[in-house]
Amino acid sequence: MASSEPNIVQNPDVRYLGRLLGDVIRVYGGDELFQRIEHIRSASVSRHRGLAGAEAIDPDLDALSLDDTLSFVRGFMLLSMLANLAEDRQGVAAEPGATLAEAIDTLGRENVSVEQVVALLREALIAPVLTAHPTEVRRKSMIDHRNRIAELMRERGEGQTESKEGDLIEPAIIRQIALLWQTRPLRRDRLYVADEVETALTYFRDIFLPVLPILYARWERVLGCRPPSFLRPGSWIGGDRDGNPFVDAQSLRSALARAAETILDHYLSEVHQLGAELSISSDLVEVTPGVETLAALSGDDAPARADEPYRRALSGIYARLAANFRAVSGRDPSPAPRTRAEAYPDPVTFRGDLAEIARALNAEGDGRLGSSGRLGRLIRSVETFGFHLASLDLRQNAEVHERVVAELLRTAGVEQDYAQLSEADRIDLLRRELGGTRLLGNPFATYSEETQSELDIVRAAAEAHRLYGAEAITTYIISKAEGVSDLLEVNILLKEAGLWRAGDPPQAAIMAVPLFETIGDLEKAPDVMRDWFGLPEAMALARSRGHQEVMVGYSDSNKDGGYLTSVWNLHKASRMLAEVFEQAGTALQIFHGRGGAVGRGGGSSFAAIRAQPKGTVQGRIRITEQGEVIAAKYGTRESAMANLEAMTSASLLASLEPRSARRRDRFYGAMESISQEAFRAYRELVYESEGFSTFFRQMTPIAEIAGLKIGSRPASRTRSERIEDLRAIPWVFSWSQARVMLPGWYGVGQGLDAFGDIGLLREMTEAWPFFRTTLQNLEMVLAKSDMGIAARYAELVEDAALRDAIFTRIRDGWHRTHDCLLAMTGESRLLENNPQLDASIRLRLPYIEPLNLLQVELLKRHRAGEKDPRIREGIQLSINAVATALRNSG
Repeated sequence: MASSEPNIVQNPDVRYLGRLLGDVIRVYGGDELFQRIEHIRSASVSRHRGLAGAEAIDPDLDALSLDDTLSFVRGFMLLSMLANLAEDRQGVAAEPGATLAEAIDTLGRENVSVEQVVALLREALIAPVLTAHPTEVRRKSMIDHRNRIAELMRERGEGQTESKEGDLIEPAIIRQIALLWQTRPLRRDRLYVADEVETALTYFRDIFLPVLPILYARWERVLGCRPPSFLRPGSWIGGDRDGNPFVDAQSLRSALARAAETILDHYLSEVHQLGAELSISSDLVEVTPGVETLAALSGDDAPARADEPYRRALSGIYARLAANFRAVSGRDPSPAPRTRAEAYPDPVTFRGDLAEIARALNAEGDGRLGSSGRLGRLIRSVETFGFHLASLDLRQNAEVHERVVAELLRTAGVEQDYAQLSEADRIDLLRRELGGTRLLGNPFATYSEETQSELDIVRAAAEAHRLYGAEAITTYIISKAEGVSDLLEVNILLKEAGLWRAGDPPQAAIMAVPLFETIGDLEKAPDVMRDWFGLPEAMALARSRGHQEVMVGYSDSNKDGGYLTSVWNLHKASRMLAEVFEQAGTALQIFHGRGGAVGRGGGSSFAAIRAQPKGTVQGRIRITEQGEVIAAKYGTRESAMANLEAMTSASLLASLEPRSARRRDRFYGAMESISQEAFRAYRELVYESEGFSTFFRQMTPIAEIAGLKIGSRPASRTRSERIEDLRAIPWVFSWSQARVMLPGWYGVGQGLDAFGDIGLLREMTEAWPFFRTTLQNLEMVLAKSDMGIAARYAELVEDAALRDAIFTRIRDGWHRTHDCLLAMTGESRLLENNPQLDASIRLRLPYIEPLNLLQVELLKRHRAGEKDPRIREGIQLSINAVATALRNSG
């Protein structure tokens, strides 16, 4: 199933895997099916090559039976999955500075020393945060087979002929592809929060746990010293309640317990293997008093280990860890400890025992026994993951907090109508409550289900701090934050659980973090934070903590104002926030709520971080990772190492690389003008065009996407069909399926065209990293969209007049954006200056088009009332396949 066309398929691994997939389909699906699929594939490739006389593929698709349609869609989906795998093996695109060593070289040429880099890293935090936002359409079983193929391809690339299990490489790959072919791609039952937790734990256990200690060891060699654990993963899964009624105190407790169980199990395994490794005899070496003490306290008095103090010390460490594991899981680990012991009170004490062993080993010979190898990696893991594995954020909507606090105040007899108070009066009231020791909650009062649920959450968070340490939960995200009272309300709730304590200064064990999501919210963000720092207690908290986090949302700002206005307002807000924080004398930590699609902040993370305004990174940055992006970036250890190092490198460059002294007032003024016109055009289409919601819901498979079992969260916040109430993820995902990609470009052409100064636009492209990155992401989206295919989806709109009126505007907007972009870049076609991405997209286009055409026909039949279950299955399979081929679609 692989084309021999050299200018489309440049990656030999794609050709190789495509050939093996074709062989599997022939064997397991039959020669007739193979020939049909191959005919459609070759005809579609010929069409995209522009060969004269190339056959139209529509009639061939129409001739497929429903059974053959399902097989065809699975075949093209698997080909796209294998093509993605082959490309991922190439790692991160060769961008200057994409490794720490390259970043240091780049900074060195700008007279930034390694000592300055190390000083920054001492205060740094770089955190990829995994979320459960549902854009990953593949079952975990499919991902597992895919990852096994990736491992076999790595061994093949190293010249091995046998796998580590002793199988011949090529037959082993064929076996995995055959398993993929025979594995059901779609989930039959909806996901629960517990399922999402387990999926995330797979990545933490199989990828982050082994990869991060290796990266740190590499960075130690590059830096010439041992940096602190500045790169630490986070999670939202089990703590993100915004719009998800299935996340509650019990799911929070379960997520935390499973994470603790996972990390403790890892530590137990490593300590057990260290015991096997450190067979050092006291008859042959001198043992330090510290190790002798650990050995004596271990309770391990087996005669066979009488002269092996390291093994006895590790027996005692294992027994204490086993007690921690038992407390979390309710069972003994395997193998069971030789003795019973008291659990470790915290990971610092556990690390102290490991460090004692390391010091003793380093005292012998050249000191390499304790500072490297398994023990060195384990010590690094404890520093990075603690007993909690990954910090879990809490998140809830500000409107919920308002209702809960209002009920608490009303029931306590403090204020009967909190919701009617002005912002100033709310702030005064909440500050008075936070300044005293009285709690609002009454154990004998009856509260609404919502209020009780929110109180249970903060109490579960306090319990987590006692069980797993303060790093288990450090942050409480406030969605739809609009004012200072939104932050104070969260602290009122934290106070109810003992997580806020009044005093001078006050103490808050969890930081309240505002999330500014809409265009209006982003515009107000600097004023909100300026007012926040105007409160003495808020300023005291920020100074004691050393920083304050602010989260900015890409998805909702895009849905609210369009791509260009979203990225510009995010840039402006970040720049202005940096000024506010500098005036306040505290460090800014921005949490970027990015998704996979460009309309949700997707694109190169390396380029995006480097393009952040000066003063907004400073070594501290958090970024959400979700859906198909998690599998793409962290599906294998190799890709995870490349992406994590690129994130680190970009953060260093954004923090320390000197910026051009050229004033950009002209650039900012131009961008403001372009953004205003783009915003007007976008809002006019999406929110002011009569019937647009109907057009969108009929043209795209939004209803069918809502039926996919890809997440625990509902597709809409309410039962309303208004665009305002639709979640950003299905909004973007639906436009991607229909090949319009509207959230990633609409309005840009109108803004650029109205501005008109092509000379200044070209200067901005050349000299301004932010603008250049914005255009690069825009170009990728335009290359993946197809107005011809989109027109076929538009035929699904029942009202012809509505269809023609709106689709004509969309198509004209696409052509205007396309033409303006080429005029600015000087290219003759899209991606002319990015051959690697161009080849990747060109490879996929011939395989996506037949999937789209089949999807349209199946949607017509489904909406006409045909009841054959294979039609619904075909639609869902095609959604899966198109998303796999497009990669960053949600």
